[in-house]
Amino acid sequence: MLEQKVIIITGASSGIGRALAIEGLHRGAKVVLAARNINAMQEAVQDAHPDSYLIVQTDVSKESDCRQLIDQTIARFGRIDILMNNAGISMRALFSETDLGVIERLMQVNFWGSVYCTKYALPYLLSSKGSVVGISSIAGYKGLPARSGYSASKFALQGFLECLRIENLKNGLHVLIACPGFTTSNIRKTALAKDGSMQGESPRIEDKMMPAEVVAKRVYQAVIKRKRTLILTSQGKLTVWLNKLFPALTDKLVYKHMAREPDSPLN
Repeated sequence: MLEQKVIIITGASSGIGRALAIEGLHRGAKVVLAARNINAMQEAVQDAHPDSYLIVQTDVSKESDCRQLIDQTIARFGRIDILMNNAGISMRALFSETDLGVIERLMQVNFWGSVYCTKYALPYLLSSKGSVVGISSIAGYKGLPARSGYSASKFALQGFLECLRIENLKNGLHVLIACPGFTTSNIRKTALAKDGSMQGESPRIEDKMMPAEVVAKRVYQAVIKRKRTLILTSQGKLTVWLNKLFPALTDKLVYKHMAREPDSPLN
């Protein structure tokens, strides 16, 4: 059902974004890959036919880059059917110790990047009665300690997308909020420390997490079925459910879980 559909994927150079791009190409879509790292995007599509993809170097924190991304997509393919707002960065530090520039950076990429891309893509998505997808997180349902900026950006993203859905109930626009749990990706290695430097090695055991390729398949299934929300991993579903019924207990459980990370700021 995705054959010849035009799909824009931000943050397409690694992790979930890369997996979404490869899966989209396998399903016969026209894929627009957007990220800052051109070499990584070129490597991801090296086996694909040149007519099936477009690579646009994009820093989603810059409004002009997002507008250029949409303009280049229309110039090449003439339409937009699915916008995957996937680009994102994380952090790990106590709020009391975090430079405010770290939180500003997260909001600029994770929230404003999605707002910019959606704003300029919206007329074309309304024309195609297409889909806007926000790759959010369980952190958009439950605040995670030592991830204040990350959780804030994901809560903001989900609020924005809910408003967009309601405003366009009669316009045929599909809006999906997808919330993976902990997924094998590069996001932890590039997470920002309290001073804005990159964290480096992941504090988690990556091979015990859901693979990005599985996340990509589930996201596309949800798009095809035009679902409203997608919550992945049993741990993620349990967290959301518990937080609805027992929020104070969930606070304690989340604290304990995050405190068990190696070198956790909570200890």
